[in-house]
Amino acid sequence: MSDTPIRFDTKIAVLLREDLETWQRLNVTAFLVSGLGSTVPEVIGEPYEDADDVQYLPMFRQPVLVFEGTKETLTAAHARALSRALPRALFTSDLFATGHDADNRAAVRAVGTAELDLVGLAVYGPRNAVDKVLKGARMHP
Repeated sequence: MSDTPIRFDTKIAVLLREDLETWQRLNVTAFLVSGLGSTVPEVIGEPYEDADDVQYLPMFRQPVLVFEGTKETLTAAHARALSRALPRALFTSDLFATGHDADNRAAVRAVGTAELDLVGLAVYGPRNAVDKVLKGARMHP
């Protein structure tokens, strides 16, 4: 094990709307990163195993940075992520009222891109591109 920190050339970031309640922030973050982990295989590391040979699922190979911002910041970040064609996941306010995956997808499908009421966005890509997407956001406290 090395004490030298690894500097990744990519970034996994979650941007949350600043007016969410604590339980919503946690729920939205979990949903968003599951989207990245399931479709961008390079973000997933190797499975874990403890000293007693008990096996555990693999997790992200790098930190997930969580940011917050206004509704306007989220809308702008979404547009920048789209323009850069970065892998992304979204969570809209409508999803708080749905109960399962099919309803979630239907709720997003029913709204045009410009009218999405975004409360969360996850993006993955080159560090500098993700930094540009997150312009105006601040680290989550």
